[in-house]
This record gives sequence, C-alpha cells and structure tokens, in this order.
Amino acid sequence: MLNSNALPDEFVRTIHEVHGDRGVIWLNQLPTLIGQCEARWSIRALSPFDLSYNYVVPAVRADGTEVVLKLGVPTAELLTEIEALRLYAGRGIAHLLDADAGQGILLLERMKPGTMLVDVEDDAQATTIAANVMRQLWQPAPTNHAFPTIAKWANGLERLRQEFDGGSGPFPIYLVEQAETLFAELIASMAEPVLLHGDLHHYNILTAEREPWLAIDPKGIVGEPAYEVGALLRNPTHEIAINPQILTRRIDQLAAELSLDRARIIGWGLAQAVLSGWWSYEDHGHGWEPTMALAALFAALR
Repeated sequence: MLNSNALPDEFVRTIHEVHGDRGVIWLNQLPTLIGQCEARWSIRALSPFDLSYNYVVPAVRADGTEVVLKLGVPTAELLTEIEALRLYAGRGIAHLLDADAGQGILLLERMKPGTMLVDVEDDAQATTIAANVMRQLWQPAPTNHAFPTIAKWANGLERLRQEFDGGSGPFPIYLVEQAETLFAELIASMAEPVLLHGDLHHYNILTAEREPWLAIDPKGIVGEPAYEVGALLRNPTHEIAINPQILTRRIDQLAAELSLDRARIIGWGLAQAVLSGWWSYEDHGHGWEPTMALAALFAALR
C-alpha cells in the first residue's frame, strides 16, 4: 500500500499550497482511498505517473485491462471534468469508465503508447495535431449546465485587484488593464458558445490506440472556439521564451486551420496569459513570471 510519506515533495507542496488544510487531510487519506478503489473496481494500482495537482496512476484490472486511476481533492473543477468527460463520451478524448464525484475519483481509459504532443519535434505538425483534436471536442454547449463560463473565469482579475487594493501588485499594470478590457470586449462579441476543453496544451494530448491522438484532463468551460487555443499557444513556455517567433507562426496556422479570427486569438491569448499568471500567484505565490512574459509578447502583436 502507498505510504503517504513516500509521495514526491513537490506534489505534497503543491497540494498544501492549493488546498491548505483540506489538502493535508486528503494526503493522509490517500493510501486508504487507493485501497478502496482497488477493491471497488478490482484493480491493482502501479507506480504513479509524474504528479502535479492530482494523484494519477496506471492500474490493471483483474482481466488484464490497463486503466488509469485519478484521485484529487474534491473540488468544483473535478466535478466539471467528470461531466465534460461524460458529454464527450470518448470523442477526441479518453473515455471515462467510472467516477466517484463526491470523493474526487475517476477511472479512465489508458492511453497507449501515451507519448505527449510535446515530444513531436516539428512544431507545425504538432499544431495541426492539436487543431484536429480541438475539432473533435467542440460541441454545442448544453442548454442547462454547471460548467463555468469564460466570464466566470475572467472574474479572477477582480480578485487580483482586491488583493492589491485596486492596483496590480507585481503584475505590469498595462498588461492587467489590457486583459480586463479584452475580456470585456471579447465576451460581449463572442461567437456561439461551445463546450471547450479549457486546458488543451502539449502535455494534455497523447498518442493512443483507438485514435492517433486523444486529449486528457479537460477543465470543461463554455465559450467560443477561439478561446481554446490560448493554452496551446502558451506551452511549452520555455521554448517560446527562447524563440518567440513560434508564437506568431502558431497564431497564423491556427487561424487558418480552424477558420478563426487572428485578432481574437491574440486578444484571448493576452487575456488568458494574464489570468493564468494571476492563478499561479493565487495558488502558489510564485511561478507567474514566465506566463506574464508571454502576455507581453501577445501585447506586442496587437
């Protein structure tokens, strides 16, 4: 059985930073939760994948079928992930096999060989692959749903202002102001909303057996398609910092392949980068600088 003391230090630190006391309790309960999952689904959990915000581990069913077990601190975000996976029903994304929403547990299809899109050296090819996955995922938003909207996410910038008494703290004021303006303008003029993945980047698109490439880990958010490409444009952050021309080329390619307005891609990209930087500050108190540097690159393209 897993010993909670054997968990990677960085994973433990992340859970503490994001979830506080709830995270401490969850970490202590994690070995028991895994044992309950093994009994419930007749699976054997193996060594985990690289961990970030959730405990994700390959597992084997009694009949030899390989699956993935994902456990996280129960949050609204995990609930919308489960609902998004149910609606996607395996189209362009991993199948949800079962879930316990109350405990933040998902049993998922195993992606094999599971190579990440980030390992594709030709960036233009990788961008085309991502665009193809996006087309499979986008579908009309349900009439009645509990998914967050872009407008709800954008409210994060109000918390930024509150945190710094109306100012912008360590964040460049011109970028915060542009992000606020862009969110207001772009939300007011959005195209027909669809269900978006919400975090579709190079680490969340994997090679698979039933399809060449499939997505994992949807956030589940409702908004226009042009919003979706922001996460892809920001990753891998270090590569774009070294070669900013990648950003311009991707924008042009995505605009052409997905028939999206280039100016809206840039606008959403800037607004999202600022919001993402704030989320890093809000959750961890650090790690926001690279994303804000990307926001500056977007601003230079406007």
